[in-house]
Amino acid sequence: MRRWRGVSRVVVLVGVAALAACAQKPTGTGPGLPTSGVYKVGKPYQINGVWYYPKEDFSYDETGIASWYGPGFHEKNTANGEIYDQNELTAAHKTLPMPSLVRVTNLDNGRSIVVRVNDRGPYANGRIIDMSRRGAQLLGFDGPGTAKVRVQILAEESRAIAAAARQGTPAPLLAEVDGPPPKAAPRGRIEVSGPSGPATTLAASTGAPRPAVVGAPIPPPATVAGSMAEGRFVPAPVVAQLPVKAQEAIYVQVGAFGSEENVAKARARLSSIGQRASVSQTRTAGLTLHRVRVGPLDSVDRADTLLNQIIQAGLTEAKIVVD
Repeated sequence: MRRWRGVSRVVVLVGVAALAACAQKPTGTGPGLPTSGVYKVGKPYQINGVWYYPKEDFSYDETGIASWYGPGFHEKNTANGEIYDQNELTAAHKTLPMPSLVRVTNLDNGRSIVVRVNDRGPYANGRIIDMSRRGAQLLGFDGPGTAKVRVQILAEESRAIAAAARQGTPAPLLAEVDGPPPKAAPRGRIEVSGPSGPATTLAASTGAPRPAVVGAPIPPPATVAGSMAEGRFVPAPVVAQLPVKAQEAIYVQVGAFGSEENVAKARARLSSIGQRASVSQTRTAGLTLHRVRVGPLDSVDRADTLLNQIIQAGLTEAKIVVD
């Protein structure tokens, strides 16, 4: 089972979250699958009443709370068939393609590293990414167990290592990845009225099918320091020091909506459980959206408790963000 490290609050939540993670984690790579891993996106899946929608998203850039996992999974298979090494710079993410490269920045101290996403998780509602033990050490949160972070995909570098992984992925698995999108999973969420008229949602889409890559091997990305290990590109332990704002605030964001009607629905649902929300505007992909948030909150513990309360009230798109 995947364990969170550090503070005592872990004991309360790990019973549900880690069991869910174990239930979803593959027990083997299967006959004929390379231990260097395969290219994998995956179908929509549900954990603890929340639906997740994996997709190729080369513009991904989000904030949240990071955790880490280590000894309990060391030398076991990751979700895309690689062998997990707690001393390498890798991570688990709920929706990004595997493999991909992301930059993770600790918003408390400015430390920033690049890691390879090769696993699914974390399955605790309030966590955005699960770092390897080495990654948590370099970012400086292996002791506390969690940190406020920003996660940004490296677009071109991720396309390059994905192309290389596709070359080593058996045809049946690539056919599943590149075939028709899976049937939409049930979505218990507030709908958003977009500028085009019909109600839509802010869920991830599967995107257009991408063809399998053929031809000469794809070289590792030249813009990221690292090395090849058993056919995989592993980022080097290079820590950058980036400027960060002091006292980054923690919020529970219920959603980002395109219409006042849906904002009102979300606020009414929050009011029914005794919570008041703030509303602020943001621009995304040319659209003006209204972010409905509760906070700022004074601790990760408080954010975890509030997030679970809001999800249980039916607002299953809620998440913890840092701003």
